[in-house]
Amino acid sequence: MFPKDVIPAGSVLLREVTPADLEPMVRACADPQIIRFVPSVRVPYTLADASSYLEVAGRMWDNGGASFAATDAGTGEWLGNISLKPSDPRGNAEVGYLIAPWARGRGVATAATRALTEWAFAHGVARMELLADVENLPSQRVAMAAGFGREGVRRAAEPRRDGTRGDLASFARLATDPGERVRPFLPDLPGGSLTDGVVRLTPLKAGDADDYHALQSLPDVVAHSVPPEAPDPDDSERFCREAGMLWLAGERVELAVRDAATGAFAGHIQLSAIIPPLGEAMTGYSLLPEFRGRGFASRAVGLLTEWALTHTPLARIVAGASPDNIASHRVLERAGFTREALLHGRLPGPGGTRVDDLLWYRARTAGA
Repeated sequence: MFPKDVIPAGSVLLREVTPADLEPMVRACADPQIIRFVPSVRVPYTLADASSYLEVAGRMWDNGGASFAATDAGTGEWLGNISLKPSDPRGNAEVGYLIAPWARGRGVATAATRALTEWAFAHGVARMELLADVENLPSQRVAMAAGFGREGVRRAAEPRRDGTRGDLASFARLATDPGERVRPFLPDLPGGSLTDGVVRLTPLKAGDADDYHALQSLPDVVAHSVPPEAPDPDDSERFCREAGMLWLAGERVELAVRDAATGAFAGHIQLSAIIPPLGEAMTGYSLLPEFRGRGFASRAVGLLTEWALTHTPLARIVAGASPDNIASHRVLERAGFTREALLHGRLPGPGGTRVDDLLWYRARTAGA
């Protein structure tokens, strides 16, 4: 069993949960983000529920775990809860936390997670795990800031309020790890989007799933997809839901192309096949028919490529197009790309055939 210590964490102090914490706990648990991402919190959350949590916290200590209130080190104000679940049969422990909405943006979750993790290592834990909903990007950022590395996705690992099961991003930190902040390879967009006044690029999200699926199911889009197959609706929904997580992981950038004037979904553009050691990524794009012929594609490619070559470690963006896809060639030319090579039989085609791929590139200028 762990000792019931008080753990200093800079401006945050971890201590046992007390009856004085119950009222702010009730207020915090009315927060939509807590309701969404902590399905174990009852809705509505009452003072009786908070009182029951005191009993749950006590049992956690008795069963080999630990439960703390994260408080302001200067005032003692309750800011959230953080716990260490009892180790599983393999000796792995899991950290979980809940931070009040009024305490966010102050580094509370990161400080508390880092302090509790290092305290657990000092008491013999060898591996700490942290799980977060695949759409809960703030929690994933906390994991990385506390030195946890992303290991993958646990599919259908958590029951949701609606009876379905949700996927969880899995992070872990070993006692032997350096514990340094894990910095994302790809930064966020400045101000959350890119625009030239005509088109706006915004991160693809779950709410874009229907529009994205309709776009990717168009016959001419399917014909130039790899492989040339229409997506399943569930796959499209998952693709959009996980886009932010994969961006944070440095694996890909997925963006909705929007009409800047109306906000309407016009298409999709991406950076994929990202190879950090080479500083290279591939872009691909498609538009709904009603937005074609208006320069949206070349504007989108230009915006994304300029951002990638200016604000990320990427030094070279490539694109592939069918040799007979003249419209795509013109898009790339207008976006500053240069034709590089014809790769024979590179891509899978219909009916088990192989088709040629015309490769284009745009590179960061010397000294940039």
